[in-house]
Amino acid sequence: MKQRINFLTLGVNDLEKSLKFFRDAFGWQSKGIIGTEFERGAIVLFDLDGGMMVSLYERKNLAWDSGLEMRPESGTEFSVGHLVNTEAEVDAIMKQAEKAGAKIVKPAQKTFWGGYGGHFKDIDGHLWEIAHNPAFKIKE
Repeated sequence: MKQRINFLTLGVNDLEKSLKFFRDAFGWQSKGIIGTEFERGAIVLFDLDGGMMVSLYERKNLAWDSGLEMRPESGTEFSVGHLVNTEAEVDAIMKQAEKAGAKIVKPAQKTFWGGYGGHFKDIDGHLWEIAHNPAFKIKE
């Protein structure tokens, strides 16, 4: 298996609300909700730089599709990271996400590893880390 992830699917409670959150919080573009012609097929896709995609899929449908039992939300199972080139960018994204409905769980601050970052939970409870690592230059 090659070292690559093509898409990340996030289970959400309400596709419409989550689509609005991702558009408002991050400014991400999407064709909106697609796949509605299939029972349990409605999803939202965001094409990211580098060829990766993020998809939003209702939790109940993800449980059904995988055959797993629905579980309570947990923000400590994984986090989604987004690196930027400056501390000011971290602050701006954190502020924009909070305005869109995110819950700040750790305000942006100096990190133990020498960078700057913060954490928030999106409206579906997923944990996001927005960070600036001076060791990495992010191509814009």
